[in-house]
Amino acid sequence: MSDILFLAHRAPSAPDRGDRIRSYHVLRHLAARARVHVVAFDEGEAPRPDLPLASWTIVPRTKSRPRAVVEALATGRPVSIAAFDSPAMHSAVASVRKNNRIDTTYVFSGQMAQYTTDEFVMDFVDVDSAKFAQLAADRRGSVAWLYAREARLLAGFERETATRATASLFVSEAEAALFRSATASSLPRASSGRTRTDIPSRAGPIMAVNNGIDAARFDPAAVTPQAAAGQGPLVVFTGQMDYQPNIDACRWFVAEVLPRFADIRFAIVGRAPTAAVRALAGPRVIVTGEVADTRPWLAAAAACVAPLSLARGIQNKVLEAMAMARPVLATPEAAEGIEHAETIRVAPRSGFAAALADLLAAPGDLGARARAQVLAHYDWSARLTPLDVLMGLDRT
Repeated sequence: MSDILFLAHRAPSAPDRGDRIRSYHVLRHLAARARVHVVAFDEGEAPRPDLPLASWTIVPRTKSRPRAVVEALATGRPVSIAAFDSPAMHSAVASVRKNNRIDTTYVFSGQMAQYTTDEFVMDFVDVDSAKFAQLAADRRGSVAWLYAREARLLAGFERETATRATASLFVSEAEAALFRSATASSLPRASSGRTRTDIPSRAGPIMAVNNGIDAARFDPAAVTPQAAAGQGPLVVFTGQMDYQPNIDACRWFVAEVLPRFADIRFAIVGRAPTAAVRALAGPRVIVTGEVADTRPWLAAAAACVAPLSLARGIQNKVLEAMAMARPVLATPEAAEGIEHAETIRVAPRSGFAAALADLLAAPGDLGARARAQVLAHYDWSARLTPLDVLMGLDRT
């Protein structure tokens, strides 16, 4: 049986937020086929998941963003890489390698590529450099400059990492295609701008390994809808509420869409709402903060919305709402990468309110067809089958 080192920027303890949903299910898939040694960052004592793991090592992540920015500017590195540079993590990785015969490494999220020079599969998830380029275009002044710098340097780091990886994975074909186009004609360089010659090139395929959904868990027949005070249809948004694209989406919806309806209520369901999000609470806006389970809120929704203007990869919030047989309305950005076969409604922000009115007036069987689409195409085991070949597990 193979021994795999699994490196993650956040402990895959439970599938309770976007990145952890993917990392947890990848870890579960690998742990069923190999001896897996997890080494991951977390902000606290991350609980070990109920999986047959060979070892579980958590390194507290304590570096502040201001310190990471200072270090990045001083060393010519991306802030994202400086933020996750830790002597304790280097020591933890070295210890696991010393005490175990590691056959290959699965690196989850680009920040963790700095911790391996051996054979590894790189799961970038999204093209993070493209996200920062988009953020730079939407900002002004020093913030725009910092985001533009991050986009440029991180793109160099991503290209270099891809040359060292036996495969580079992305959450959707759209993300993989974007990365291919960005790397097609350039020699990968280190984030400092110097060409790396000290690490051998492996330059494996750039490919999509899509997210799935636990359709048995997100089954509307097994969930009691949340009782929410007030009258009128309930429209629900789910997500991590200290994540800027989610914050912007909810603020936009409350300012631009909600006033055009006399009776709908809007529930913002997700942990860590910022002060800006909490300030949205009112007679027709519910801000839940962290909830033990988002499914009752999804089950209570007349519609689920994803009005994001910036989105990378696949939006789990959309897949979860589809699995719960809810009518879904998403912007093109939020729907990108999802094989929905028109079982969700897609509208730009300019037409979002009108599309929501139409959806609430006549949802038809949209929700039922969305769940059927998920059942047919988004089973996790099928989505993750390519990992068996990439990690050499088909030979064990």
